[in-house]
Amino acid sequence: MLYEVKDFQQPDEEYRCRWFTDAYFDLFVWFKKDNSIFGFQLCYDKNYFERAFTWTEKSGYSHLKVDDGNVRGLGKMTPILTADGVFDSVSAAEKFKRHSKNLDKELIDFVYKRIIDYPPHKTS
Repeated sequence: MLYEVKDFQQPDEEYRCRWFTDAYFDLFVWFKKDNSIFGFQLCYDKNYFERAFTWTEKSGYSHLKVDDGNVRGLGKMTPILTADGVFDSVSAAEKFKRHSKNLDKELIDFVYKRIIDYPPHKTS
């Protein structure tokens, strides 16, 4: 079940961030000064094949794989996001809903709607 991480360092940026986490998801939500949501990033399947689904007012949607930076023989490099094919929005939305029962209803509804509205033909 997702819970909020209260104490984490935020860069001095235009948007305030809230971070929610559990064993499967990380959800980062960026808020404007008026407390409306600017965007979010939902990272999922963290322990096996992590991907990041992102939506912002400015850039719209993206769905990327998290390359954890482990390079055989070289050690740990900086993680990066790379292209990652089709996003199963229906399955992801339902799993998100099950994991987010502790969050504010408005936040759940906002993220859920963006996941469901992701165009099914998009591949990255």
